[in-house]
Amino acid sequence: MRRFAIFALLLAFALAAPAGAGKKGAVHRITQSDSYLMIDPIYTTIMDGDKIAGLLMIGIGLDVPNAGLRDKTQTEMPVLRDVYVRSLMAFTATSVRPWRQPDVAAIADRLQHATDRTLGRTGARILLAQVAMRLTK
Repeated sequence: MRRFAIFALLLAFALAAPAGAGKKGAVHRITQSDSYLMIDPIYTTIMDGDKIAGLLMIGIGLDVPNAGLRDKTQTEMPVLRDVYVRSLMAFTATSVRPWRQPDVAAIADRLQHATDRTLGRTGARILLAQVAMRLTK
């Protein structure tokens, strides 16, 4: 009886495997827009004198309607992310203070300029999703 139960269990697994093998799971998408490219959040350190005062978190995405430019943007994404991180580190060091809200318009302008310069043309628009400060004090 035990052998029959094991055989039946193995047979059930064998028959179930091919049925699910050809199906793909659901793909999670942030938006239905094909022109939207998500970028992982960027964190920079907020300093107060010579002490760490907290973190600045920037959440962004790119809207790239032109398919050719979108392909180039996806190819250049590691370079773009590096340019964003470096630019935001400089901005945080010189302009962000723990007692004052960061200038969101300046951040968006800075990232848009970095995008246009890195891609060599306009057409990819920065979408600023979130700017948040987390202070340690």
